[in-house]
Amino acid sequence: MKNLLFIFFCVLILFSCQVKTDESITSDRPNILWITCEDITPMLGSYGDLVATTPNLDRLAQKGIQFNNAYSTAAVCSPARSCLVTGIYANSLGTQNLRSEFEIPENIRTVPHILRENGYYCTNNYKEDYNFEDTTIWDESSHEAHWRKRPPGKPFFSVFNIETTHQSQIFGDDDSFYNKYGKLLSEEQHHHPDSIQLPSYYFDSPEVRKLWARYYDLVTIMDQQAQDILDELIDDNLAANTIIFFFSDHGTGMPRAKRALYNSGIRVPFIVYIPEKFRHLSNYETGTKVNDIVSFIDFPPTLLSITGIDPPTYMPGIPFMGEKLRTPGNYAFASSDRVDEAYELSRSLKTEKFSYIRNFLPHLPLIQPNFYTDQSEIMKELYRLKKIKDMNSAQQSMWLSKRFPEELYDLESDPDETVNLALDPEYQEILIELRHSLKQWMQRIYDTGLMPEGYMKGLSDEKTVYEIRTNEDLFPLEKILEINDMILEEPIDQEELSRQLNDPHELIRYWAAVSIQYLDDPETRTIQSLEDRLTDSSCYVRLAVSDALCAFHHCSTQVQATILESLNSSDDAELLMAARIFELHRGKAIEIETQVLDLRDRLKEKTEGEWKGYDLYATWALNEAFKEE
Repeated sequence: MKNLLFIFFCVLILFSCQVKTDESITSDRPNILWITCEDITPMLGSYGDLVATTPNLDRLAQKGIQFNNAYSTAAVCSPARSCLVTGIYANSLGTQNLRSEFEIPENIRTVPHILRENGYYCTNNYKEDYNFEDTTIWDESSHEAHWRKRPPGKPFFSVFNIETTHQSQIFGDDDSFYNKYGKLLSEEQHHHPDSIQLPSYYFDSPEVRKLWARYYDLVTIMDQQAQDILDELIDDNLAANTIIFFFSDHGTGMPRAKRALYNSGIRVPFIVYIPEKFRHLSNYETGTKVNDIVSFIDFPPTLLSITGIDPPTYMPGIPFMGEKLRTPGNYAFASSDRVDEAYELSRSLKTEKFSYIRNFLPHLPLIQPNFYTDQSEIMKELYRLKKIKDMNSAQQSMWLSKRFPEELYDLESDPDETVNLALDPEYQEILIELRHSLKQWMQRIYDTGLMPEGYMKGLSDEKTVYEIRTNEDLFPLEKILEINDMILEEPIDQEELSRQLNDPHELIRYWAAVSIQYLDDPETRTIQSLEDRLTDSSCYVRLAVSDALCAFHHCSTQVQATILESLNSSDDAELLMAARIFELHRGKAIEIETQVLDLRDRLKEKTEGEWKGYDLYATWALNEAFKEE
């Protein structure tokens, strides 16, 4: 009897092992594992970063394919994730502004939806943050979500997001950092501040070096956390049947990176591992480093392509692997839009050699006040050093009082992107080529970033922004771009720009008022044209005009009353815009300070405990406006 039991258990063990092996060898469709981290550029040893300590990801790169020119489509997380989950640029969907929530059309199926409809089990552990809400996307999205919960025989698509490297994780004093993260590393693994290679545009101080060393410590911890996930895959005997993507959501969380469209803000590490049985799905050799330009817009169609699914026609990206693979393009496009209370509106185009950036709010500096970021030790230190340090040309490029409408950099000779070639006669041909290509892209995708958020909200009651964007009567994109191009001329035609303030369409009037702010010395008649629009029917025109007049030191009683009226608006997007204008021109609107302070206190009480929302960001703007220097 004992012998029979022994034989039975031996057979059972062999059978269970065989089942596990069969799953990893015989499945025709690959499992897909995405390991993402937050807020890093290619800060890995495999990319040649001499400071980085990342043995596990370096090993993955040796076994896989390393993309040297991979880009996020946005300089902050939620619009980047919006693109990753839908396969559509956020600035087509209207989801480009940080933690705004606009609905997307029902016919736009997210990647997990499509995979689930084709037999995949899809999990997300755990961050979503897509700038739209849909609880039906995943089979499970939680801290416990895992491929191990899938039904027998189902292939999986599993996403694990590692938050360790998020910008917020270097906040705090030394003891707090050590207790949370520092103690996880051995003495040898800690990065010494003296070893840090600072970007050329950074001030050098012991505090700056210490904070960068913290960042590299976090990258080392993230490297081990990524390996922990890979070890689970190996333990489950699934490595032979799983394609692995590793990448970050955008560049670093440090100043002049997050929110900005330099390579520091949008170039990401990207490694793909393809097991032997699926090597036919890739034209790239294992263990290679490739210079092809790929972007987040290409990830969704590539994912579908390697699972044998035809990407929907609404996805503009190029599948660079799989059954539907095509040759990658020559450009990577990206956007930067509002982050918290800080308004941005820039677009970029990257080639292997050049970086081109078009700033549509060039009157605003690169380093703007921002309640959340300004609490960080790194910003406090940089602000302190700015007051006492003599700046070299690279550092000056970070602190200019306003931006150039166009920026052009040679990435080979100037990887830090500090020498702007846009005005160099020798580069005019390439400048015009890239300007034209970027403009064509914006027109092709119907870039919704050129609509104020409140305007989009007012139009999206019955149709989504994605559907509205193609209606020229509601969104005259081509003419808006023409208005913006007027500030590229030398000299700027003030008379013609002012004439556009009387256009029948409110968006043309709005953009005329915005573009006028780039003038160095507006003529008296230009100021008068602005003042004439203070009674405009559109609140967004009135606010843009008020913003311009305050910038030109014409913050009259009427201008202040206009700002206060919008601060008391029931439209929270209008409220936020007005709060930001008050913040940027603090000290000029003294007649309404008491009323605004009362409003700030009411908003603080209303938004207590919230983590997103226009009213919360308005509170942050007013907090900044009234903080003591």
